[in-house]
Amino acid sequence: MPKYDELMALQNLGQKYAYTDREVMRYAVGIGMGADPMDEKELAYVNEAAFSPRPLKVVPTFASVAAWGANPGEMNLNRLMVVDGERDITFHKQLPVAANITADSTVLGCWDKGKDKGAVIRHKTVLKDDKGEELATLVASRFARGDGGFGGPSEGQPEPHKVPTRAPDRSVDISTRPDQALVYRLCGDRNPLHSDPDFAKRAGFPRPILHGMCTYGLTCRGVLQTYADYDPAAFKQHAVRFSSPVYPGETVTMDLWKDGNVVSFEAKVKERGVTVIKSGRTVLA
Repeated sequence: MPKYDELMALQNLGQKYAYTDREVMRYAVGIGMGADPMDEKELAYVNEAAFSPRPLKVVPTFASVAAWGANPGEMNLNRLMVVDGERDITFHKQLPVAANITADSTVLGCWDKGKDKGAVIRHKTVLKDDKGEELATLVASRFARGDGGFGGPSEGQPEPHKVPTRAPDRSVDISTRPDQALVYRLCGDRNPLHSDPDFAKRAGFPRPILHGMCTYGLTCRGVLQTYADYDPAAFKQHAVRFSSPVYPGETVTMDLWKDGNVVSFEAKVKERGVTVIKSGRTVLA
């Protein structure tokens, strides 16, 4: 792993990507939309070929895979030990169904937890359309469990969003399929942690785990169906902290609180009594 000053100087501008409606629908299926073949509201995200033609909708968090692989530069992290920490996307415009886009990636901060305690790396990617107009700003943090001791600061990370202490205003259950990770990996993230039992065991898990970014998409679904009336244009920001992995086949329960145009949420897996998402925050239009 590079030294602190070298990490902070990393940037990668003008990365070129393109996607079509195929990738848009693949992502929606990857986060479980369309599981009910009679649910017209979800079918609008996975099927444009209706008897009565309708425009295909784009899940807001598709932005997380629209430029899959965009990054500030090589950090030489121990891949076996890297997990998602946080994800925060600000939506500047509604994503088109197909587009040629560019991605500008820079490092926002790096925190050194100690040689045996890992590191947190926070970076930003701005997606732009072919006219140079901003579509979305993605801020991600990764917890590199095997890469501490590089000389960075140990404190100063942004404070997490605090969810209300009152009882949830609404709760929803979102099911995942046993093969959910195998479907979602087709969106770009082919890390064997999500598909190879032996690799998962080497990383300290009893079996492959669901992608954190798939769980992120599940929480977008939860807000879409409760407070956004399945309107992707309603989303201005969607942010989470990952606190524990989901195993494919489990049911994720989201607790949601709405205060004005801000929806706070957390998510858990009841079967194991584990909270998997903390400090969730969606800003609606």
